[in-house]
Amino acid sequence: MIKKMFRYYDYSLLVTTLLLIGTGLIMVYSAGSVWASMVMRPPHPTYYFFIKQLFWFALALPFGIFGMIVPYKMYHKVVKPMVIGSILLLAVLFFAGSVRNNAQSWLSFGGFNLQPAELVKVSLIFYLASAFAHKQNRMEKVKTVFPPLAIIFLIFILVAKQPDLGTAMILIAISGIMVLCSGLTLKHLLLLFGGGLTGVLGYFAMAISHVQSGRFTAAYDPFAVAQSTGRQLINSYIAIASGGLFGKGLGHSIEKTGFLPEPQTDFIIAIVGEELGLIGILFIILCLAYLIFRGYVTAIRCKDAFGSLLAIGISSMIAIQTFVNLGAATGLIPVTGVTLPFISYGGSSLIVLVFSIGVLLNISSMVNMKRSSSKQEGNRENVETFH
Repeated sequence: MIKKMFRYYDYSLLVTTLLLIGTGLIMVYSAGSVWASMVMRPPHPTYYFFIKQLFWFALALPFGIFGMIVPYKMYHKVVKPMVIGSILLLAVLFFAGSVRNNAQSWLSFGGFNLQPAELVKVSLIFYLASAFAHKQNRMEKVKTVFPPLAIIFLIFILVAKQPDLGTAMILIAISGIMVLCSGLTLKHLLLLFGGGLTGVLGYFAMAISHVQSGRFTAAYDPFAVAQSTGRQLINSYIAIASGGLFGKGLGHSIEKTGFLPEPQTDFIIAIVGEELGLIGILFIILCLAYLIFRGYVTAIRCKDAFGSLLAIGISSMIAIQTFVNLGAATGLIPVTGVTLPFISYGGSSLIVLVFSIGVLLNISSMVNMKRSSSKQEGNRENVETFH
């Protein structure tokens, strides 16, 4: 079975993913070299972030292979433990979490940091896909989606309380798209989205802090706070603008030498723009756009509700995270600390993304296998009719 599956994988997805990961490793090395050797205390080798990201990729690879070879329908059996485990990890953060950038979002052990919110993204996608797939014959009844919505709301509150409003909004956006594609009637969709939007906006109005509200000023009027919260975005502008069309050359960024804080993380696209120019930025955007496009094509072609919703959720996760990251780096939306998929430094994110692409490849192989089988049966019927 596994040997047969290898014939039908969407290899364009695999090649594009590897291109993005390779580009990410190169840019993490370049962007983080000065930060590691001159800013961090104590100083580290210039290849410090590159080696750590390479380690995370080596750790992510078995998860990706697992996602590729395990038939996606088997995940039906483990979605509840997955989502319960994720919720428990989020709860543990309030007692044993490490604080970074004003958010208690990390579990630290053995010199490594794990971000449970990244694991929650994929577990929520699996849970919603399974829940909505099981209820396809009852989707005309709005009460059938109340349990999944309760899980979404609980996870949203736990993530937003860290506070990590960027990831919380990504989770809401992914969930919204999956609900939209779940098969609910238009009347019920409007009712749910109206109630959900009111609840989320109400939460933000009550819970948003002075630090978080200051991010709006930093995004839309950064020069008014140039010496504080606006500094990061202004230096992002300078990096991208100074790179021009072809960039200054790999390794020749000025902004990474202390002007742009932690350039290997969520603002790595600014260093890409400075060193590789608009051409480098477009290459990354086009690769990500192709991944998203192929994911949605797989979702449309998949006749199984669970597989289709999984592909929609995974593709939407990559699309939304890309939009949020690029939007923050260009001042379109406030800074949220969200990584650029496959490019930014970050182990938890890379593991989740590689596993997710493995699952997407698995779905694509099943879809292509069935399409090939249908074509062969059609050709056989045509031959028999001819004779």
